[in-house]
Amino acid sequence: MSGILETLRRKAADTPRRVVFPESSDPRVQEAATRFAAEGYGHAILLDGKNPPSTGIELWSVDDPPLLEECAQAYHAARAHKGVTLDEAREQLQDPLLFGATLVRCGKVDASVAGSVATTAEVLRAAIRAVGPAPSGSLVSSFFLMELESRVLTYSDCGVVPDPSAEELAQIAISAAESHRRLTSEEPRVAMLSFSTKGSATGPRVEKIREATSRVRTLAPDLLVDGELQFDAAFLPQVAERKAPGSAVAGRANVFVFPDLDSGNIAYKITERLAGAKALGPLLQGLAKPCMDLSRGCRVEDIVDVAVVAANLVG
Repeated sequence: MSGILETLRRKAADTPRRVVFPESSDPRVQEAATRFAAEGYGHAILLDGKNPPSTGIELWSVDDPPLLEECAQAYHAARAHKGVTLDEAREQLQDPLLFGATLVRCGKVDASVAGSVATTAEVLRAAIRAVGPAPSGSLVSSFFLMELESRVLTYSDCGVVPDPSAEELAQIAISAAESHRRLTSEEPRVAMLSFSTKGSATGPRVEKIREATSRVRTLAPDLLVDGELQFDAAFLPQVAERKAPGSAVAGRANVFVFPDLDSGNIAYKITERLAGAKALGPLLQGLAKPCMDLSRGCRVEDIVDVAVVAANLVG
């Protein structure tokens, strides 16, 4: 990803952030943390590592009493309403994923990157419990940055919410638009995707997309959004002229919101494999602070790239 990723790397280097990597036992994570720091993208912290893989890497431990106590107090404050006591908070923070996410909550670090060993469900659970959703009460979902030869697209949701309701689709769309704006500096143009374009078909699934589009317009009146749109009408100007004339989004969309996880996940993989797009993600959105997930099949380069994205989403 020579275009958007190089831009994000420059931005990360301009404002170095502190990124924690909880899964320090994974050699890929050790190498990624080393590269992240050595290439000047930010400050890398490994949790409970036995030996630093290189100079410039900080090793933090849950066995550090002052650090554990600060995190325990913060986690207890976040989870007391769920009945978590302070002693239980100290015990639960022995989990590196939860400890890393709580460091983000405390402001000791700016972002967390995990998931090379843990499952997405485990990473999500730790992030939601420690960091929580954005103040707006956003739904936690995910997106992919897809770089084609001449444009960068955002696909959402491709990794978290299996069968979103109309209300959840609206939240996904608003989050994805903001993610796209922050990472690409482009004005988002959101296409709410369907097998129907502007009434070419009917039924409950089409109605869900129409309702979601209406909700987006109510919640974010300044956002360019249209639906329901088929992918070709959203992507190709010549098709948009026939299927959705007069639309401010059709034919020019850069944010694509899929009706369910099946279609989103299939679409990003088809775009990656058949169109040769570079797929960066899944990237979590809707959290109060950046806690990113990785694929367990990730490469060192993928971990570094996700850390760079996390650094760009701080603040």
